[in-house]
Amino acid sequence: MVKIVQPSGYSRKLVVYCKLRNLFHFTEPYGNKKSSMNIKYTPAILGFALVVVISGCATEPEKPVEQAVEPAPFVSDYPTRDRVEYVLNCVAQHGGLTYITQYACGCKIDKIAEKLNFAEYEAAKTFTYLTKGQTGDAAAAMRDPAQSKDLRKRLKEAEQYAEKTCFVK
Repeated sequence: MVKIVQPSGYSRKLVVYCKLRNLFHFTEPYGNKKSSMNIKYTPAILGFALVVVISGCATEPEKPVEQAVEPAPFVSDYPTRDRVEYVLNCVAQHGGLTYITQYACGCKIDKIAEKLNFAEYEAAKTFTYLTKGQTGDAAAAMRDPAQSKDLRKRLKEAEQYAEKTCFVK
């Protein structure tokens, strides 16, 4: 412990400097000084050792990151506005707003999101809306292409899966 004593006539900084210097001064008991060679080269040896340790850490090859054991949680790319719109339409189709229908419709859009990404869902809904109520040649441009058939089929399967999974019968 460094005790700061301020003798008369000395500045406080000088006393602290002298106490710290005496604290780190290499002396043996009874005032016998170590050899000047040890005192002279000790900081240089310590500095060199520090540089070697730091450079050794810097040249160590980077270890590869281990793969996570558990799969990453499902993250959907569906915008909130579209999710809310789907849930409100679903609630209206299932008899009105109750806790059960709200929960089940929220579950339903989550299950659909597991099967289709948002771009596919949006394209399938667009094809469905454009062919609804149209017959003959007017709907053929949206109804007949292979992409339209595939997306509408996948959306229908995803909705059936979600309906079966989320609604308790």
